[in-house]
Amino acid sequence: MGALLLFVTLTSCDFKLKPFDEEEADTLEVKIMRYDRLESLYLTTGDFSALQQMSTDYPIETRTLIENVLNLGTVSDPEINMKFLRFYQDSTLQAIISDAEVMYANVDDLNNQLSESLHRLKTWLPGMRIPMVYTQIGALAQSIVVGDASVGICLDKYLGADYPLYKKYYEPEQRATMQRRNIVPDFLSCYLLSVYQIAEPMGQPLEILDKHLAKIQWVANKALGTKFFTSNYISRLDRYMAGHPQVTFEQLLKDDDYAKLMGH
Repeated sequence: MGALLLFVTLTSCDFKLKPFDEEEADTLEVKIMRYDRLESLYLTTGDFSALQQMSTDYPIETRTLIENVLNLGTVSDPEINMKFLRFYQDSTLQAIISDAEVMYANVDDLNNQLSESLHRLKTWLPGMRIPMVYTQIGALAQSIVVGDASVGICLDKYLGADYPLYKKYYEPEQRATMQRRNIVPDFLSCYLLSVYQIAEPMGQPLEILDKHLAKIQWVANKALGTKFFTSNYISRLDRYMAGHPQVTFEQLLKDDDYAKLMGH
């Protein structure tokens, strides 16, 4: 795994670095909120009632999309709704919206995977709060958007390794990660990175950033119940944790003694 991987991951995970304020949910059954369907309705037909529902039911998510993901301006701008609509009238973006809605007409598999993974994480990290999860179309700007109390999945970044448009703009290694199977692993790693942040990441050596990411991905693997993420550092953590069963996941995620955890 390259030393720049953490930077790549942070680029794919757009963070709003504030604590989650929502009360913990009564159940760990995750149901993805289909914000993308309202967004699609407005952006393809100009249906103003869909825009009103976006602003009423998802005010923070709408502001995050417009201001932070797309960088179109502020939601207080009187012209922002038309700017938002015009931005997506590009034929390529219209095709992406249509393809995403067809490909993700059913997300029951993602609901099930998220429910199982977050249930495991909650067992190991009882203090962790469960965010609201929603889907959106983000114009290829981000993959996962972590907000104050919600996490957005940008479906336009998961249309498949063979999606024709991707071949114009992304290398094969990048396209390999832009698949449905990557959504839940990306969600878990981005969410955990937002909760267990490394201090002053821009001032840290790249080796330390990679090792911090390895801890995140090791825990994500455990939550997934499979070795989705692989690296030399993750293998070293496998050996360390096997030899230290008394170490909790919380302790691991907060431990920055990387010489102890992984060696040099």
